[in-house]
Parts: sequence; structure tokens; C-alpha cells
Amino acid sequence: MTPATQVQIAAEDRLRADLYNFLGLLLSAPPDQMLLDQTAGLTGDDSDLGQAIGVLAKLARVTKPKTVESEYTRLFIGLGRGELLPYASYYLTGFLNEKPLATLRQDMAARGLARSQTVFEPEDNIASLMEMMGAMIVGRFGTPADLGNQKTFFNRHIGPWAGHFFADLETAKESVFFAPVGTVGRIFMEIEAEAFRLGGA
Repeated sequence: MTPATQVQIAAEDRLRADLYNFLGLLLSAPPDQMLLDQTAGLTGDDSDLGQAIGVLAKLARVTKPKTVESEYTRLFIGLGRGELLPYASYYLTGFLNEKPLATLRQDMAARGLARSQTVFEPEDNIASLMEMMGAMIVGRFGTPADLGNQKTFFNRHIGPWAGHFFADLETAKESVFFAPVGTVGRIFMEIEAEAFRLGGA
């Protein structure tokens, strides 16, 4: 990344990208001890989002990797399938590998994004979408996306369903550590949707 590229990214956009990446990391695989320790060190302000981050940090301090691994398995993998299916296609059509995935692949190709060779999950899973959005904001794969491009990507691939997924994660039967992850995600999606609406880009 060139110094000129770094200058273009406002501090609040870096924070947004960090939160997208953080959610992507937490949801892509069971958090290991290092990620739990990093999460435990977070502090939040008095806002709803800050309070949810505070709750998550407290839980991270008392959660063991083995515990969170079995919770992750029950939530997202299970025998045959987990309690939740974190894919845009499923949330929007009731089936996996449907039109939302095809549309996302077209948009990814147009932006020069491709699924990593080591990833076998469909690209429309929540973790990948959070990571893509974070990458677009800071320009990890090229020029940072302007607000109009961010808004288009969000409204097309994240906004219509991610809030519902995070709300389901908050209240899922198997959610303990991941319940406040759901709260953080739900509130963040509401903030982003409102900011894009008001931004009018």
C-alpha cells in the first residue's frame, strides 16, 4: 500500500474496516487463544455498540478455546448442519448456492476479487462478506472503494440479510460466546445501513 493510499482513508473508515475484519475473523473459524486474548482486551464506550463490545470482551476473558470451538461447531457445522446457515443465498432464498451467490461472484470478478484456493466455503458466507467489505474500505486489493461503491456492495450483498443473521446469532440456542458477537454485528449493520442511507452516495 502506498503512503498516498493510506492518507485517503479517514480514521473512522479504518475503524469501520477493523470492525468488519474483526467480525469476519470471529466467524470464519473458532477463535484461538490469541484472538480470545485480543477480544478480551477490547473496551467499549456507553453507546449500544460499545456496551455490546464490552460484554463480548468480558466473555472472552473467561472462555477457553475448546469451549468456543464446540460452540462454533454446534452453531455452524453440526451433524449434517449447524443451528445456523450463515449464507446470503440461504437467508434470501431458503436454499444454498442460489442467485445471491452468482451475483456476488460477478461483483467479485468485476472488482478483481477471487476466493482463496484454501477456502472451500461458498463466497456468500457472512465471514467472507465481512472481510471483503473491510478490504474494500481500506483498499487491500487495490484502490480503496469510494462511498458509492461501498454502499452498492453493502446494499446488494450484506444489507438485505446480515442484520437478520446477527439477530439470529444473538438468540440462537447454542450461542454463549457468540451471542454478543451477534449483538455487535446487528448494531453495526444498523449503523452502516443508516450511514449509507444518509450519505446518499
